[in-house]
Amino acid sequence: MTAAAVEVEAPKVVDGLSAEEYHADRTSISSTGLRALLAPGCPAQFKYDRDNPPAPKREFDLGHAAHLMVLGEGPELKVIDFPDWRKKDAQIQRDEAYLAGKVPLLTKDHDMVLAMAEQIRQHPIAGPLFTPGSGVAEQSIYWTDPATGVRCRVRPDWRRGPIIVDYKTIKDAAPDTISRAIKDRSYHQQDPLYIDGVEAAGLAPDGARFVFVFQSKVAPYLITVRELTDQDRDIGRARNERALRIYADCVANDHWPDWTGPVTEIPQIGMPTWETLRQAEEFLR
Repeated sequence: MTAAAVEVEAPKVVDGLSAEEYHADRTSISSTGLRALLAPGCPAQFKYDRDNPPAPKREFDLGHAAHLMVLGEGPELKVIDFPDWRKKDAQIQRDEAYLAGKVPLLTKDHDMVLAMAEQIRQHPIAGPLFTPGSGVAEQSIYWTDPATGVRCRVRPDWRRGPIIVDYKTIKDAAPDTISRAIKDRSYHQQDPLYIDGVEAAGLAPDGARFVFVFQSKVAPYLITVRELTDQDRDIGRARNERALRIYADCVANDHWPDWTGPVTEIPQIGMPTWETLRQAEEFLR
């Protein structure tokens, strides 16, 4: 068994922990961290990004605002009554909002977020899932992975009993687009890790379920609710297990390799396999 990376502790459920405190934790690893350890990421990049967190991206402001409207939890909003950010006064108010820990939104964007939340409430599946008072928002859950001794953490957007609901805003909520997003962002790792965390904390004695709620950021703000296939969940859990082993080894040895690792000769590289096969068929047959 890999040496434990952190002291083994009992599961812990924390209500009221701020997002900043949750993300600043260096004694545990989140789903985002596990995904960053695997290709196309690598441990070296993960450690640098963790030690040097980038400034919040403004394109995420809309998503944060939508979460607040739908979940009732999130940073305070500051509506900036300008049509865009080009005027100096608008930029000053925006920057002041950031300094105060608020999310600045143009009036048009605030109106859009209100419309998105209304669509959620009217949706026949998403609406009941997010019924106010029926669940818990932004609950922080900590537990120890028994195979590696690594302390893990998850923060479900919304938990309604054993049902974990993850709300994501996306440019296009069409199922084909969502499938690509699951692959590109490894959301199939998030699903099993959240299930494992909720079950480890004893919050779902009969087993947890994970539900994705995707909503388009383009009118009429269409919504797609889906559960991951069993096979993709199994793949995601296997990816998490590998990432946990990598993380445990990196912490134990204080060594965070890049993509190549220790080699004595220069490795080869080629095109993606599918493109090599296509061009081989065209040019080498």
